[in-house]
Amino acid sequence: MRKTLSAYPYLVWAVLFIVVPLLLVAYYGFTVEQADGTVAFSLENFRDFFTSEIYLQALWRSIWMAAVATAICLLLGYPVAYYLSGNLFKNKGLLVLLLVIPMWMNLLLRTYAWLILLDTKGIFNALLGFIGLGPFEFLYGTHSIIFGMVYNFLPFMILPIHSVLVKMDHSLVEAAQDLGAPPTRVFFKVTFPLSLPGVFSGISMVFMPAVTTFAISDILSGRKIQLMGNVIENQFLRADNWNYGSTMSLILMVLILITMFISSKYDKGNEGGGLL
Repeated sequence: MRKTLSAYPYLVWAVLFIVVPLLLVAYYGFTVEQADGTVAFSLENFRDFFTSEIYLQALWRSIWMAAVATAICLLLGYPVAYYLSGNLFKNKGLLVLLLVIPMWMNLLLRTYAWLILLDTKGIFNALLGFIGLGPFEFLYGTHSIIFGMVYNFLPFMILPIHSVLVKMDHSLVEAAQDLGAPPTRVFFKVTFPLSLPGVFSGISMVFMPAVTTFAISDILSGRKIQLMGNVIENQFLRADNWNYGSTMSLILMVLILITMFISSKYDKGNEGGGLL
């Protein structure tokens, strides 16, 4: 009974700040306002979205750029997590702390800092100018948005993988080594399969905020490239069309749920097991 009572504050919080907002989004998403001011149930917004070339392009652009950023985060983050989990560094706790500290700063501040650094008159171009190179246009393109995604979300890839690798049963690695397996075979047959739960968790934690971001694309592309997050923001804040914005939010929410389902399915299928 005491355990049940202790769960009530969380249930109240979940209802007020998760369930109720979702119900409101669903309400606006499946309704339209008539000319006489009445509200009617309708799938018109969904039909308009899937027949709009502009919005579909924004959706596919968001998926593509989020997928590229996630792949880059995995390629960069896995080696970092791998070496941080080993015995190569003595002050591993300090290194992990240095990795986490930038996350304490607001995402907007971190992104605006790169706007200053990557500008044609910024520090990077000034340094390149000393050796006779540049200036280069680092901003206002898809590459700058992907860079911003990778920079902001890379820790979300490193930390889950690091957490799994630290808890891994290293006796399996030692057994493979004792049986004469070379380092590459030990990694691909033992270490990497055991770390797959962390990999899939990292992929989910990077892909979901990347596919919904709007601040990074706004800042680093100068509003020249529209992602789904920007389109939804425009519907709510500029067009004042909450119904259409809610419809787009529901579509993006379904995409995220599908990603989470696929990730959890593979995660359960591996259970950290090897492929020997």
